Amino acid sequence: MKARLLAPVAGLLTATMVLAGCGAGGDRESDSGGEGGGASDVGVTEDTVTVGGHFPLTGVAAPGYSEIPTGAQAYFDYVNAAGGINGRQIEYIVKDDGYNPTNTSQVTNELVLQDEIFAMVGGLGTPTHSAVVDFLNSEGVPDLFVSSGSLQWGDDVESKPYTFGWQPDYEIEGKIIGQYIAENMPKAKVGLFLQDDDFGEDGEKGVRQYLDKQIVGVERYTSGNTDVGPQVAGLQAKGADLVIAFNTPSYTALTQLTSLALGYEPTWFYSNVGSDPQLVGSLLNRFSEGAVEGDNSSLNGVLTTEYIPGVDATDDPWVQLWQEVWDQEGEGGELTNYRIYGMSQAYAFVQALAAAGEDLTRDGLVEAVESFEDVTGPQLAPFRFSEDSHMGISGMRVVELQGGKAEELTPVLVSDIGDAPIEEDSSDQASDAPPEGGIPDGS
Repeated sequence: MKARLLAPVAGLLTATMVLAGCGAGGDRESDSGGEGGGASDVGVTEDTVTVGGHFPLTGVAAPGYSEIPTGAQAYFDYVNAAGGINGRQIEYIVKDDGYNPTNTSQVTNELVLQDEIFAMVGGLGTPTHSAVVDFLNSEGVPDLFVSSGSLQWGDDVESKPYTFGWQPDYEIEGKIIGQYIAENMPKAKVGLFLQDDDFGEDGEKGVRQYLDKQIVGVERYTSGNTDVGPQVAGLQAKGADLVIAFNTPSYTALTQLTSLALGYEPTWFYSNVGSDPQLVGSLLNRFSEGAVEGDNSSLNGVLTTEYIPGVDATDDPWVQLWQEVWDQEGEGGELTNYRIYGMSQAYAFVQALAAAGEDLTRDGLVEAVESFEDVTGPQLAPFRFSEDSHMGISGMRVVELQGGKAEELTPVLVSDIGDAPIEEDSSDQASDAPPEGGIPDGS
């Protein structure tokens, strides 16, 4: 970064904010549609299975997040080129909700009632997906792998029997961050910078299990309010020399710019959501109107977490597969961490389709996901799926960013919500390689 004070940046970001993915639906038996016919088979023919997703392809949240469905589409095309799953081609319909819950309701109605999708896959965002989760469950639509770490997708199976999380929830991320700091930085004066919704609340809940006595200040921001000067100055005034931030990439850029202007130099520990070096670097440059030369090194020294390997891990066999998929089926541009995220979700969905078998029903798909045991994939830790829990990936590791690369500071650590202990993952899943051909067995 250029070491000069920046002009106020609050007015620069309104049109380009990346908002948070961080909130509610029926009885599976009563909504199942009978024995293999009717509603259970909506979206399925002998040759195709049609699925959908809502994403911010335009508007405030499009940077980064709009790349997720391009990664999923590339992997589905890769699978289709190899013959599909159980003889069916995957047709993927993506609709733009602009990260607006009202739009999410409209496009989801279209996907379910007009396009007649078999399942929703990877719908993005807590405030947006909250607007449609009850509807999806009341219609008996499998609602798989929500792109958000909110607890709401996985810990209430009774009221949301068709909905599943995918990524680690924010509470266990907070726990793992909190334990790492308590063990390695016990004298740090900790400040919290939190998005003022489930994202920040769930993360804080986890952090406080380990760091309550070390926390000297808490500041919250509302998505869309681009002036974070009061919050950052508040943490500086409290003497916080380490700040844990549960925020999105735009607010990572904002806090970095504001700290530079204030001469405030704490250690930053950003949640996984807000720590993509490539995107944050571009946002720093854009928001500062070129005063900061943002690049992959802009977050050097920042601590964060990871639960799937990213583009920096060029020797990882999963990243090599994703590069092959993107080179073969991608729509242009480079492979990014957001496209890897979409491919990884799509891979899990293909696993579910394969496990559900040729006689494909909605309830059969849900039961297949609930039966995921010893299922390997690009995720570093196992899923927690069962009849009683629809929570996603169970853990992650702590890393430090240097030159756009993640340097491992811990092994993969796993936990669950509440007072479940944090333990080193014993599954050794992080060392598993993709199957030959890059498509799950049983397809």
